[in-house]
Amino acid sequence: MTAQPQITAQELSKASVVVQGLSAYEYILFDAEIDMANAEQKARYCPLLMAIGERQKQLAEEILSSWNSTDGMLAQLSKFPNQRYADSHEAIAELLRVQVTALDSLKKKLGTPLGRQSKGQPQPFQADAWRSKSSLSSLEASLISAETVWTGVDNKGLRSLLPAEQKPLADKIDAAYATSRKLLSELKPPLADLLATEAGRQQLNAFYDSLNAVHRLHEGELAKALGIQLGFNANDGD
Repeated sequence: MTAQPQITAQELSKASVVVQGLSAYEYILFDAEIDMANAEQKARYCPLLMAIGERQKQLAEEILSSWNSTDGMLAQLSKFPNQRYADSHEAIAELLRVQVTALDSLKKKLGTPLGRQSKGQPQPFQADAWRSKSSLSSLEASLISAETVWTGVDNKGLRSLLPAEQKPLADKIDAAYATSRKLLSELKPPLADLLATEAGRQQLNAFYDSLNAVHRLHEGELAKALGIQLGFNANDGD
């Protein structure tokens, strides 16, 4: 990235996904070694920032187009059989697998800097968006996305697939999300400051445990209620 900052969006598309993404954008804007107020560095890095922004715009447009196309993902989740799913149960199973994997990733976004994978030793520089001090905002966005898959737009999410007799389970998952949102709202950023104190780590651990509860409910009781066997997820082995 530092070797060739003068790059176009087309050239960037052939580079590592790390260079194409928001992590590279954050690095340029917030790393202590780069001063964008300096005219020379501004001239050096602004074209790269513009290329990254354009590349992200292209990717977003491609995803939206693919989703809305005649035989795109939206159609494949609506009419069966199709080239991807033999029936609706296959589609629901994949949606739940993706959701469970996403919730597992969400836990790890917090658990890694919190030290859950390193014998309790906090690792603040392993946090997502630590340079911009936006780690908690990133976690909030991921949690909101996960809950949206659960509730759905116009109440057409995974929750709506549960039969009436499973209302206690639906209520339990609703409550688990509400607990996570409440605990997150009580955290005062930045994440690094919370990791630096015992009281802050206790708050973060409580939030982590709430995310774990949401994850386990999807992985266990929800999967069972929907008659879905999940098997391994994309994070197994991490």
